[in-house]
Amino acid sequence: MRVSGHPVAVRAPRFVGRAGETATLVGALTRPSTLVLVRGEAGIGKSRLVREALAALPARRASTLLAVCPPMRESLTLGPIVDGLRDARHRLTGVRLSPLAGALRPLVPEWSAELPPAPEPTDDARAARHRLFRALDEVIGALGVDLLVVEDAHWADEATLEFLLLLAARPQPGGPGLVVTYRPEEVDDQSLLLRLSTRSSTAGAPVRITLAPLDVTDTAALVSSMLDGNPMSAEFASFLHQRTSGVPLVVEESVRLLCDRADVVHRDGRWVRLSLDELQVPESVRDATRERVGRLTQPAQRVLRAAAVLAEPCDEATLAATAGLLRRACRTASAEAAAAGLLQCDEGEDGRWWFRHALTATAVYDAVPRAERRILHLRAARAVEALDPPPVARLARHFREAGETADWARYAERTAERMIAAGDHTSAVVTLDEVLSTARLPAPEQARIARTAAVAALGRREPVDDVYHRVVGTLRTVLGSAGLTTRQQADIRNPLGRLLIIGGEAQAALTELGRAVDHLDDPLEAARAMTYLGWAYAGPWPAVTHLRWLRRAAALMPDITAAADRLSLTGNRAAALLMLGEPEAWDLVAGIPIDGATSAERRDIARIHANVGTGALLWGRYADAARHLGVAMDLADVEQLSRLRYNILIEQANLDWFAGRWDGLARRAGDLAEADRDRPGVYLAGVRLAGRLAAAQGRRPAAEQDFQLVLDEATGRGAVDDTMEPAAALARLWLDDGQIDRAARVTEAPMATVVAKRVWVWATDIAPARVAALLAAGRPGPAAELVRRFARGLAGRDAPGPQAALATCRAALAAAAGDHDRAAAGFDRAAGAWTALPRPYDALLAREQQAAALLAAGRTGPGRELLTEVHAALSDLGASGDADRVATLLRAHGGQVPRRWRGGRKGYGDQLSPRELDVVRLVAAGHTNREIGRILTKSSATVDQQLRSAMRKLSVSTRTALAVAAMEAGVLSADS
Repeated sequence: MRVSGHPVAVRAPRFVGRAGETATLVGALTRPSTLVLVRGEAGIGKSRLVREALAALPARRASTLLAVCPPMRESLTLGPIVDGLRDARHRLTGVRLSPLAGALRPLVPEWSAELPPAPEPTDDARAARHRLFRALDEVIGALGVDLLVVEDAHWADEATLEFLLLLAARPQPGGPGLVVTYRPEEVDDQSLLLRLSTRSSTAGAPVRITLAPLDVTDTAALVSSMLDGNPMSAEFASFLHQRTSGVPLVVEESVRLLCDRADVVHRDGRWVRLSLDELQVPESVRDATRERVGRLTQPAQRVLRAAAVLAEPCDEATLAATAGLLRRACRTASAEAAAAGLLQCDEGEDGRWWFRHALTATAVYDAVPRAERRILHLRAARAVEALDPPPVARLARHFREAGETADWARYAERTAERMIAAGDHTSAVVTLDEVLSTARLPAPEQARIARTAAVAALGRREPVDDVYHRVVGTLRTVLGSAGLTTRQQADIRNPLGRLLIIGGEAQAALTELGRAVDHLDDPLEAARAMTYLGWAYAGPWPAVTHLRWLRRAAALMPDITAAADRLSLTGNRAAALLMLGEPEAWDLVAGIPIDGATSAERRDIARIHANVGTGALLWGRYADAARHLGVAMDLADVEQLSRLRYNILIEQANLDWFAGRWDGLARRAGDLAEADRDRPGVYLAGVRLAGRLAAAQGRRPAAEQDFQLVLDEATGRGAVDDTMEPAAALARLWLDDGQIDRAARVTEAPMATVVAKRVWVWATDIAPARVAALLAAGRPGPAAELVRRFARGLAGRDAPGPQAALATCRAALAAAAGDHDRAAAGFDRAAGAWTALPRPYDALLAREQQAAALLAAGRTGPGRELLTEVHAALSDLGASGDADRVATLLRAHGGQVPRRWRGGRKGYGDQLSPRELDVVRLVAAGHTNREIGRILTKSSATVDQQLRSAMRKLSVSTRTALAVAAMEAGVLSADS
């Protein structure tokens, strides 16, 4: 572009339109330990804002450490922080560091002279990562850094983000402040960056700065600053703003292109465009950049293409080798590219070069033909490979893009090893999965990488997600390929089987483990596989087969010396024995600790207690279940085990359902069903809980739909233990509707499974439903035989839940035989057994059947009285559908149904009623429910209902706590 015959230089743009944001950032940087988050789209000026603010604070700038996150799919763990520290290495001379700093040696081996010896290695990845973080923190402090600037954090690896979270959450002031820039559009909803944005630092809440595009006035000012300060025409300013959306980088690049093409002229004291109609401003920075690059010399273009391929700051030697130029020619070409505003060079010792803007680099890279791109990546790999230490993540990327499969796989494995060592299992899985799913490898390498990927996937904390499904699919594909030996297949099938258990594919998991177990040489891995095969949740095997696997696993224990491994196997075996209904399980459970010395031990103990809690629920030992689930939840919270927490929350919701604590259960059911839909077990547990509530409330279509979904999914996945309850629930619904054949059919297969496997602790729900269906179909003989087998199967087992179900079945047989007095007594015993668990809802259903037997025996008065009490208790519990059924039966026998308020709480609200107060007084005096019933002339069911209502109102769970709370609340005096 020329003015009055003289060329006009295009200057770097002035910083415009950001006065408020700059003042905010400068103000924040004057405070210690501040946390500032600068967000905005690509090219909006985040980095420029930080530079301008630091320029206004020279003292702060001198103590600033800059870390830039490169745009790589799998960035090396903590790479940005480490690269930033490398530039400050000279400042460590003479600085005394603690032995902890030696943990940094694997990341910066070239600092061997400055760092202490490496500490002893640890098998606990979480502990290793925390040690690494503390070492980084110490070195940053030793360097006198009081501000850490992390740019482009949307590209940061997980470990870098975790380190930033640690710095932001330090309990005492004195650490470095943090300035983090990122693009919100490139941050997914699972990124740790979102947690950082909500984290308060010691200086208070984060300072958030969002950069918006420039308006027309500021766009004109920016362009004017590039063109010797003269103003723009209003038409040109409006047009340019419209086409660039006011994004500073796009504005700058467009102006440079216009000037290169002599597309603007200086007329009447203003800059104007030659023709707004005929000559178009480029619509993207990509087009602008490509044309600008095309105007440079061939060596400069080669340097730009090499810099785009390298994708991060690089020294002159690496840049020259990648571009295929001599260093002198590269130096000249780099200077030309810098003069064109495309490259920049830092002022450090190495003189590293990189693009001024990431968008420019992307535009240049995309324009490189694919064949040439592969050549450049290979040159880059060879150049970078000579560095000491070799940057393995960058090498994996370059060799991948160069099509050099063997080298790519080699460096990808080394990258994954470092990621696993730093606790970043997800990135390791993604890295290895890409190799397995893309590269053609020899069978031994393929098998080794597949096993590493599977084991890394087992170490992930995240729930079942896209990464899980992708790696499982890849492992199955690898197993289907030719050339793997039986041993190699076993090494893959073993961890794959355990992954499938996590994903809810029970039958497939047993298949993989069964095919692997006899080919595993490591006794620990063999014992693990055998223990999983001892779980009875899937397959047609009888209990004795599962027990045989568990015995084989126990026999290998002398060959396993590590205490943590022995604990894990013992806990798994105990949980498997509980699932089988074997009493010896409780002896093993008694020896399980409630805490561990390391993070790995705590994770394992949490999982064991969660499994024991599930088994205790199956046995009907609810106090034990609550205790073990509580221990598991405490540890899961400490270790941030999100996947395990969902499992525990499910079982705690089940426990509340059984115990009659239904307030808020509908919301919890919905939350569980939506929280982790990728895991069928979690999702279906939420649906099942919603179905229970719907059935109790008389919403039969919704209940039937929910239970049918759970049954179909459990059947399809081979999770036979999960078919019991939905089949029983559907049978009850259909029997109430008179659909006897459907009830008989739906209970047949699940009941046959229990009979075949001989795991009778599973029969709590299905056995009463199956007996009822058989009796309704006029088949008392098979019903009686089923009850006899049920009783034999429970012999010698302290399983209160199945025992209560057995009592219900025996009473049903008596009722069907016309022995109504014996039936009434039997249902009374069943109700007492359910109450003792406690399962008040099932106890009330048994009381309903007891009342029906009394009526059938001609004892109308006691029958109607009991129905009245049951109706009231069901209504109070929230089982409105069942209460309506009881009301119909009560009216049919001449009873009066009390009118109940259905518009919300009425009467005493959260205050104790006179009847509840009477019960509380007698409880405080030490009376049992039976004694209270005799004193107040009430049934034990009514006393139990009023007692639980009083406990809910006073927020207590024990009789002693009830008496204390009543006195503290002033509703009960010490004298009374």
